[in-house]
Amino acid sequence: MADRDLQGGDGIRTFPFPVELSVGGVGMQIGPMGTGRTWHAEAPLERVHRIDFHVVMLFGEGPVRHMVDFTEYEAMAGDLLWIRPGQVHRFSPTSEYRGTVLTMQPGFLPRATVEATGLYRYDLPPLLRPDAATLTGLRDSLGQLQREYEDTTTLPLSLHTAVLRHSLTAFLLRLAHLAASAESVRQRSDSTFTLFRDAVERDFATNHSVSGYADALGYSRRTLVRAVRAATGDTPKAFIDKRVVLEAKRLLAHTDLPIGRGRVGAAVGFPDAANFSKFFHQHTDRTPAAFRAELR
Repeated sequence: MADRDLQGGDGIRTFPFPVELSVGGVGMQIGPMGTGRTWHAEAPLERVHRIDFHVVMLFGEGPVRHMVDFTEYEAMAGDLLWIRPGQVHRFSPTSEYRGTVLTMQPGFLPRATVEATGLYRYDLPPLLRPDAATLTGLRDSLGQLQREYEDTTTLPLSLHTAVLRHSLTAFLLRLAHLAASAESVRQRSDSTFTLFRDAVERDFATNHSVSGYADALGYSRRTLVRAVRAATGDTPKAFIDKRVVLEAKRLLAHTDLPIGRGRVGAAVGFPDAANFSKFFHQHTDRTPAAFRAELR
């Protein structure tokens, strides 16, 4: 695919959407899964990597094991996996991928559609398991999208692109409804947890304090504990720590930031390298150096 890569501000290499390989150069691709695919010559799929576009895979066979943000998911026939821009993922070298894969470049859809379809709801689960009726609707919608994508002769390019956007929107609205349904009812309805989750996502690199978040949001610590436990089963502290560990794993996997001099730790709120190593080992049973070595 594209023979270039982007370098983010955090030093993580991010492989871009290969517009030049799309039919007609539009900002999406759809087709059968197969062997030998890669986003970049230096990023074989069985290695952890990050991309700057959306990937939706509808599996025709299973089981398939796929890692997203350092969590292994097992997909079966009829399941979907939705990987959003910036998420770390890895294809399994021991699984056979069969089905349909859709990739989409950010910016291909208008802002109103992006908001309606929840394209950047990173709190929603990547693995989706539709029931039979929902799966039929998704397959029909995806099939229509693929037919429109492959038909480049019926319409001028501008109309072809407009039709693709409408067809893609129809599919994504179905998919977004499924993703929202898979989310805990309590989590979706609990505004206290939602505010806390958004605050952690914004400030986890500088604030690890439950009391700090409670004060900033105007809640008592007890109220925050109840809301987070009801939504996730975890304490607020465990929720914060998981987000910090995830970011640390991303930096260890995708950058050469030094561990010993505290650069990785400082990026997630631990100026002292020894404290960071102790924290990371406590939550992963591995040292930062050992974790990095496993992925290199």
